[in-house]
Amino acid sequence: MTPERRAKLTGVLSRRQPNLTVVMENVMDPHNISAVMRTCDAVGIQEIYILNNKIPPHKKWGAKSSSSAAKWLTIHQFTQAADCMAALRSRYSRIYTTHLATDAVGLYDIDFTQSVALVFGNEHAGVSDEIRAMADGNFIIPQMGIIQSLNISVACAVSIYEAFRQKKQAGHYDQPALGTEQMEQLLPLWGIYDEGGE
Repeated sequence: MTPERRAKLTGVLSRRQPNLTVVMENVMDPHNISAVMRTCDAVGIQEIYILNNKIPPHKKWGAKSSSSAAKWLTIHQFTQAADCMAALRSRYSRIYTTHLATDAVGLYDIDFTQSVALVFGNEHAGVSDEIRAMADGNFIIPQMGIIQSLNISVACAVSIYEAFRQKKQAGHYDQPALGTEQMEQLLPLWGIYDEGGE
């Protein structure tokens, strides 16, 4: 790894946001998953969660994946909802699911300067009742059209770019947030991936 490339990778790692994550529950379309991963990388999310308890696990997004965005992310895969939620509870203060409910809060009312996990559901059924029962609440993206839903990758992009806006305004990208140990683990791994290019 050249000194220039090392400096670039270190700079990216220094802007990663460990108190923000995305959870995909039984998302089927690989293109949707890849799109979500690219957006997560773009806003500095390092760790994402994939729960597949109703569909087979996605093997191609494992730790050694060569998929363009997946190799820069830490991907946690679960086949049990309770295990996934327990892992989230140990890391994040608030867990919100996307769901059109009467008690749902608006996206712009969420305080993303706090520790937050956002759950996005299956393309057809949305977030399951099981996961919604274990979350802290639901949120909706304000919309003015007749069709009150967005493609999952679009919904995720809109949501985490609002998080990006709030966190940038609060100065969260101005100093490293990842722990030194995690940065030291990721940098050589990224260096290996980098040998194949972006």
